[in-house]
Amino acid sequence: MSFKHIVSRDNPVFKHLKKLADNARERRSEELTLLDGVHLIEAYIAAFTEPELLIIPEGQSSVEATGLIQALQHVATVMLPTLMFAELTPVASATGVLALVKIPQITLPTSPSFVLMLEDIQDPGNLGSLLRTAAAAGVEAVYLTSSCTDAWSPKALRGGQGAQFVLPVKSRADLIVELDKFNGNSYATTMSGESLYEQDFTQATAFVIGNEGAGLRQQTIAATSKSITIPMAVTKLGRVESLNAGAAAAVCLFERKRQTSQI
Repeated sequence: MSFKHIVSRDNPVFKHLKKLADNARERRSEELTLLDGVHLIEAYIAAFTEPELLIIPEGQSSVEATGLIQALQHVATVMLPTLMFAELTPVASATGVLALVKIPQITLPTSPSFVLMLEDIQDPGNLGSLLRTAAAAGVEAVYLTSSCTDAWSPKALRGGQGAQFVLPVKSRADLIVELDKFNGNSYATTMSGESLYEQDFTQATAFVIGNEGAGLRQQTIAATSKSITIPMAVTKLGRVESLNAGAAAAVCLFERKRQTSQI
């Protein structure tokens, strides 16, 4: 095993890792990213290949992390002081191991029948959760606008818990173009429109979800087949303003799964 103990922030290896942790453009350019934690690293290995590099903190790692490090002892490894290691992790409590990996290229299906399109999602944790939900519901492809946060950031990967390894994702997509090409019905989720539960989703279906605060752009809504809304209860304090993007997507995606599971 090649092992290096790095203690300076000026070290070129650390500076490279920090750029990958912080900068989407750097990740796209290098086609590399960082995975945080044993689960993600093991999922990546199962789907693709071993990491390029392991990064571990000084001191004692968890039992799970130690086991993974021992199993991959032939992989080049760097050790960092705890504070430097923490600068690379997307969570407050360090998991004890990071991996530098190549970003996989998963081919988009030519004619998907179940699609999620996301416009201007800003929070990487939200995006990761959306991708995880999409994978669980059987979505065949996800399209992200150029204003969406990066699906391969450490935080989005942490939120996705491996979804990015099985789900084809097209970044920097033009949703108007993709909607025009989609051979099926597309639904804009909005605060007004027909009820989600009055729709037939047994044919090819695309759900379009907008920004966490602003929702969908009007031109995107106009390009879809129909606007739909999720009916919500009226409480003593009045109607709940809206569901967040992740919850709305989960309701829509699993309603489609429910309908198609009965065929």
